[in-house]
Order: sequence, then C-alpha cells, then structure tokens
Amino acid sequence: MFEIDTVAPQDPDVLEGLDYWRTLPIKQQPAWPDAAAAEAASAEIATLPPLVFAGEVDVLRSRLAEAAQGKAFLLQGGDCAETFAGATADSIRDRVKTILQMAVVLTYGASMPVIKMGRMAGQFAKPRSSDFETRGDVTLPAYRGDIINGYDFTPESRQADPRRLIRGYHTAASTLNLVRAFTQGGFADLRQVHSWNKGFAENPANARYEHLAKEIDRAIRFMDACGADFDELRHVEFYASHEGLLMDYERPMTRIDSRSGLPYDTSGHFIWVGERTRDIDGAHVDFLSRVRNPIGVKLGPTTSVSDMEALIDRLDPEREPGRLTFITRMGAGKIRDALPPLLEGIKAMDANPLWVSDPMHGNGLTTPTGYKTRRFDDVVDEVRGFFESHRAVGTYPGGIHVELTGDDVTECLGGSEQIDEATLATRYESLCDPRLNHVQSLELAFLVAEELSSHAR
Repeated sequence: MFEIDTVAPQDPDVLEGLDYWRTLPIKQQPAWPDAAAAEAASAEIATLPPLVFAGEVDVLRSRLAEAAQGKAFLLQGGDCAETFAGATADSIRDRVKTILQMAVVLTYGASMPVIKMGRMAGQFAKPRSSDFETRGDVTLPAYRGDIINGYDFTPESRQADPRRLIRGYHTAASTLNLVRAFTQGGFADLRQVHSWNKGFAENPANARYEHLAKEIDRAIRFMDACGADFDELRHVEFYASHEGLLMDYERPMTRIDSRSGLPYDTSGHFIWVGERTRDIDGAHVDFLSRVRNPIGVKLGPTTSVSDMEALIDRLDPEREPGRLTFITRMGAGKIRDALPPLLEGIKAMDANPLWVSDPMHGNGLTTPTGYKTRRFDDVVDEVRGFFESHRAVGTYPGGIHVELTGDDVTECLGGSEQIDEATLATRYESLCDPRLNHVQSLELAFLVAEELSSHAR
C-alpha cells in the first residue's frame, strides 16, 4: 500500500518559483467572463484535499525509470476528453477493465512488468486549433472540455464557466475513488482478467490471437500448480494522468510535500505537456519544470534534436531516472523518418528519457460525411514503426499511449469488426477525437505483444 503523507504549509520561496509562469507567454487558456469568479474557484480548489499523494508519485517515478532501462513497459490509455456525464460507475469500470485486459497480454508478450496508467480523473481540458467554432452563420467559442465549457452549441453552453473547475475536481475525486476500489478490491484478479481475454480470442474474428491467449492460459495454470500466491495478484498499481493544460486548475492543485518540502501537482500522478504548449520559454514548460511529478512531452514529426535537447535541459536538468517521458506522435507515414534521428541524438546526450508511442494523434482524418476518425491499420503501422526505429538504433521502446474506451463505440475505421465509414454514425460518441473501442484496444494489445516478444529476441 502507498504511504499517505500530509501537506506542509506552503513555503513562500517555493511558491514564488511556482508562480513564475504567470510572467510568461501562455497558450490555450479560456477567456473567463468573470476573472474574479475564476480566481475564487481556484482559491477554493487550493483548500481541497490532494487527489494523489507524493509517495504514490515517487513510486511511479521509480517504475518509469525501470521502463526507460527496458525493464518495464508503460500502458497509458483512456478517453480523449473525459466528460462529467461520462463519469459513471459502468463507464469507469469498463475503461479500467480494458486497460487491465491489455496489460495482461502485454505483460506476457514483454516478459516484464507493465505499468498501468489511465488518461483518467483529470483529462477534462482540451487544446483547440481555433478559439471559435462556426456552424452555418453562427460563431461561438470552441468547446474546450467540460472543465471549461459545455459541448452544446449554444451561447450559454459555450461560455466559459469557472464553477466547472470545482465540478472537475469533485468528478476527478469520485473517479479516482472508484478506480482505487476496482484495482485494490479483487476486480483486477489476474485469473479473472485473463478469462475476459479468452472470450475475446475465441471469437472467430480474432482467431489469430487464440494461440497467444492459450499460451497465457497455460502460464497461469502453471503458476497455479506451482502454488503461486494469487492473493497478491488480485490488486494492481494503477496511476492517473492527464495533460497539464488548464493552469487555473493545475496551480491550485500543487502542494508542498511535508516530508521533502518539494512541490507536487496532486491533480494526477503523471502530467504531460502537449505539442501545442511545449514552447521552451512558455508558461506550461516553466510550471512543469518546477513540480516533482514525472513529466511527459508530446513530440510531433517536426521535432528537431535541438528542440529535444532544450526540453531535456529545461525539464530534467538533473537527468533524474523516471523524470522525463517523450511521447511521440509522428503519424504512420512519417515515424520511420522522423523518429530515428531523435533516438540517435539522445544517445549522444547524458539523458535517458522513457520513449512512448502515441499512434493516435498523428493519424487523424475526416470522412466526406464530416466524422473525425482514424484507421486502425494506421495506428498499428505507427506502433510497428516505433518498434522498428528503436530496434534499428538500439534503444528501448518503452510504452504506448492510446485514446480508448471500454464501450463498443464506432469511431475508428477497421479492426477485426471491419468498421467502415457507413458504420461510424451508428455509435460515434466522442466529443473530441475518435477512440479505439474495447475490441480494437484488445486487438492492438495482442499486436503490440507480438512486437514486444520479437523485440525481446
């Protein structure tokens, strides 16, 4: 079990550094109609209990350090943008279930521990390419996630509402409570999770994965025969992550740890900065450079070696194991050209970041009928390109970062269910980007397990 520490009074000197971001250029923040109300909401959040604890964050950092050395693998998955309405017990359970199912398969394929991390309990804010959205002759502010405004295309819904900050905190808290109950109370029992996967592999559409499922089944029966302590396998570590985008939420959730006197962003265990906000002299990078959480950075296909080096120097100046994760989002058609120079470049530096593949965000497209989607084959191809690049350079492919849901939605094309453009409309439920559904997520896990197995050889 994790140690639950207390939070010390906030040190003025530390706070001065934490607030330096306020003097810097900042992107992707809402235009609050009432600045005083937004300040009051942030002040209220600052009085509420932390959502995660420094001890948990420190354990995760050590786990990620192992992954960066090729001794573990990170599985990070969840919604593109969480919604308040979607934070139901069934929805949370099914997302956790999907990640657990994927993790069992990946653990067997990698023959090493899999770190389980949800894009959950805080993924409420989204960057947008435009501040406004136009439908017909009506233009309104863009939807920026439930913690800022509503999705309904009305002036009332699209106006940024600071009260949503408070609701975001409480929704994250209830989500984490349920996640902890599921992962510590027997729901995550290895034998039960594998039985769910057996049902998937026995479907004729997924026959190619049946052999691997049977191998896992034999391994579990062997463990049982040897007297393995399955009581210890009934609960798992599960971490929460989100993009650290909305500073009116992230800053008040940052607390000083009573043991070390250091600041932790207690809104989540792992916080990442996106492609749109990772300016080296910007507010987001400065703020995240000052908290103790493990930090992720999204890297697109235009990232240069000098960009990467500057980010390392800014976010990980001490070259601390487990501190920095690079999440590559190159696109299936670009990764084999864009990633190897970065991997070669890192070998000449004294840094050892964890490398993780985000095969979703570089492969978006819009159908003639207006649906944002992705092709499952492109997602798989980018993952393969990620492994091929690491294999060629001699570095470690340390994880995957996937937008997924435990529901049977129809948002991404292809997969064993053969979802086509006509099928998209039947259950397209995402308010932002398309997600892999439950079956597509498991199929991806089996395919990645094959890559991990061959990479180990």
